Amino acid sequence: MDADGKRAAPDGEYDRFKVGQLWLDNRKQHINAHHGGIVFAEGAYHWLGTHCSDLPAGVKYPPSAGNLTEVGVLCYSSKDLYNWKYEGVALPVSEDPGHDMFKGLRIERAKVVYSDATHQYVMWFHYVQSGKTHQESYEAAVATASTVTGPYTYLRKFRPDGGQMCRDCTLFKDDDGKVYFIYASEDNKALRISLLTPDCTDTSGRSARAFVGHYREAPALFKKDGRYHMITSGCTSWKPNAAQHAVATNVLGPWQSTGNPCIGERADTTFNSQGSFVLPVHGRTGAFIFMADRWNTRKLSDSRHIWLPVRFVANDRIAIEYRDEWDLSIFDALM
Repeated sequence: MDADGKRAAPDGEYDRFKVGQLWLDNRKQHINAHHGGIVFAEGAYHWLGTHCSDLPAGVKYPPSAGNLTEVGVLCYSSKDLYNWKYEGVALPVSEDPGHDMFKGLRIERAKVVYSDATHQYVMWFHYVQSGKTHQESYEAAVATASTVTGPYTYLRKFRPDGGQMCRDCTLFKDDDGKVYFIYASEDNKALRISLLTPDCTDTSGRSARAFVGHYREAPALFKKDGRYHMITSGCTSWKPNAAQHAVATNVLGPWQSTGNPCIGERADTTFNSQGSFVLPVHGRTGAFIFMADRWNTRKLSDSRHIWLPVRFVANDRIAIEYRDEWDLSIFDALM
């Protein structure tokens, strides 16, 4: 396939995951939704992630704001997880330099959850304003929409939990409907797990610190058989590093690390990628997919998607093995 992603997939459709290859949507363009997540709603999967633009001409990696968001958060939909339809820009940036969402910002780790209390979809993301210092930026931001595809209305940016720094983040909805915001804080020296208010637009005041002094980011949280699992990465900027898995019987902890869940060649770099989300496969109990980004710092728009099945070795241990190609039937053997 060509680097610009314009060539069609075989027969116009996919019937398996081709890990690390160009992944074309219904327009025959590479799916540009990064460090995002997936929501199953209205009978379909909805993939929302940040559109990554290439660096300006003459700018070399790594600039301090090398991943400025020039478009916004995109949305794609799928019935089978293989083939994706482009649904448009769910959360656009603004052309107004006085607006919080002016396109000079960075939108990172956008995640969406459905609020049972308000029947609204709520998006949280890591907000960074270009040119600001750590003390002036690194906030959480919230937007809402009546439909999962958007458009989302920006509400505000702020430091959650009474003024905590917010960096890489995710959302997790528990079986009881409670929603938690998990984010790297304290200059990445700790992760915070915070219960949200019922409308999912603010932290409730109940939170816990985890992995204090361990410097973890890119959290992805999921649950199986009453146990909470979290996959994180180390803090090496755009350079890949070893993932870490941890398990808990309470979402607020304590969390117990079980080490690197990746197995095989390049396991020490998470297969040359960084995790973003763990997707529960709808209708398949115990089936989960680890989603990651393989960053191309020379051409960010050509960064590739790494999707791999999660295998449960025991109640408190998982394994992620690299595969060039696979399909959902693998879960019949893993379960």
